[in-house]
Amino acid sequence: MTDSDPITALGTTDPKKVSREEFVTLLEAASEAATDGGGVDLSSLGAEQFARLISRASTAQIEAVMARPELRENVLDEVFRRMGEHYKSDKARSTEAVVRWRIGTDEHDHLRYECVLSGGTCTVGKQPEHEPRATITLGPVEFLKLASGNASAPTLFMTGKLKVAGDVGFAAGLTKLFQIPKA
Repeated sequence: MTDSDPITALGTTDPKKVSREEFVTLLEAASEAATDGGGVDLSSLGAEQFARLISRASTAQIEAVMARPELRENVLDEVFRRMGEHYKSDKARSTEAVVRWRIGTDEHDHLRYECVLSGGTCTVGKQPEHEPRATITLGPVEFLKLASGNASAPTLFMTGKLKVAGDVGFAAGLTKLFQIPKA
């Protein structure tokens, strides 16, 4: 873990070989590099690298990262920023919908994102501006696992870890509209 480039270190680290604290430190270093304008940020980490990182990380490691509000927001912001890039516009051209995401299990400690699916594009914002077709609520650990292809939406739903308000049928097919990276 002596690599001077935090993204290289993060992208090449096997979470199974580092402690929870070391995992948090790696994500923190990558996040701080972006905040300091150091030219390195989480967007430099490839989608497959990110999926691999999450798949190899323990639940305790992911929980430790998500327990840090500044890290949680930076990581989630990056995942949502990439949604537009991973939207299958060819398969979703006729889809017109707004999906609101509530990431967090505490009423007072959650982040909100809004995805507007229109004209073959996915535009993400943090301020709710439109009436949602579906609102999806889940914890940050479960969301990261879902977004990285390391969890199943139906399983999360059936176990009560993912909740849907609004059009449940539409929400059930939502993952088919995105190219979810594989580890």
